[in-house]
Amino acid sequence: MTLAEKIAWDDTILPFQLDASDTRGRVARLDGVLDGILKQHDYPPAVEALVAEMALLTALIGQTVKLRWKLSLQVQTKGPVRMIATDYFAPTAPGEPARMRAYAGFDGARLGDGAPFDQLGDGYFAVLIDQGPGSDPYQGITPLTGGSLSTCAEAYFAQSEQLPTRFALSFGRSTEAGQQERWRAGGIMVQHMPKASPGFLGEGGSGEGGLLSAADVVDEDGEENWNRVNMLLDTVEALELIGPSVAPTDLLVRLFHQEVPRAFDFQPVRFGCTCSEARVRQSLSIYSARDIEKMTTDQGTVTADCQFCGTHYVLDPATLGFAAQVSPGGEAGEDE
Repeated sequence: MTLAEKIAWDDTILPFQLDASDTRGRVARLDGVLDGILKQHDYPPAVEALVAEMALLTALIGQTVKLRWKLSLQVQTKGPVRMIATDYFAPTAPGEPARMRAYAGFDGARLGDGAPFDQLGDGYFAVLIDQGPGSDPYQGITPLTGGSLSTCAEAYFAQSEQLPTRFALSFGRSTEAGQQERWRAGGIMVQHMPKASPGFLGEGGSGEGGLLSAADVVDEDGEENWNRVNMLLDTVEALELIGPSVAPTDLLVRLFHQEVPRAFDFQPVRFGCTCSEARVRQSLSIYSARDIEKMTTDQGTVTADCQFCGTHYVLDPATLGFAAQVSPGGEAGEDE
């Protein structure tokens, strides 16, 4: 297999449908995207693993939404890893790639030796959908549960959407002959699509803490199909998920050939950030001249860094704050 053939499905998301079991899904491969996200920061291994898992989930979920602008996943906790934030920006035109970015905030002194998920502690997992100006953002929240970010996402879909959902993910550093070490990541998402909204009527779910699980919301007619798809997904191997020697289409046939898989067009995805000097200036426009003065460095500038891509901005304080927006002769309120 040539390098060109490998690149054909690197950094792509493949939508598919299993016609025999009323199931839809996605296969994601993130390689250069994940490298682009993680090289911006010197994360400890546990934090890298959490960001990689969150990025895979974001790619898989983002491509299922009829998205006009942005899907965000966020984790907020009281643990050593305080926050993880990811964004998936919809393609701006047909054939264009989607864009992704991610970062994490953590307290290195509090990180332990346990599993990556153990570094989170109490907190919540949130899904936010912003369809752009003129639309009200949507937000769904579920507690951190189940021992992985994947199980948190599954709980979100059961609770908020009542859609039975399952993820299988694999990610890590890979070294191929004659090439430098790089991140490779891959995953599959499957969702059972009920013929009608199942509606959960019980008093509590079967998940941790009484949360709903996929088993609680799958409709009676689809239970056999859902269980069969899960049994087939359980046979997937880590190396099949991340490639590079197994194409996503071949993986679908290997796993689900009896379910009549139907693949659609690949969606390319790239690392990308929306930060700009204009956006930084806009965020600083709410501050008074006195506030801007406190932000000014000994070199007489105001600096700002993008958490997502690491871009460093150096700005003239005289052009910042709401006082800078006042026309000559106008009043600047408390800045006088």
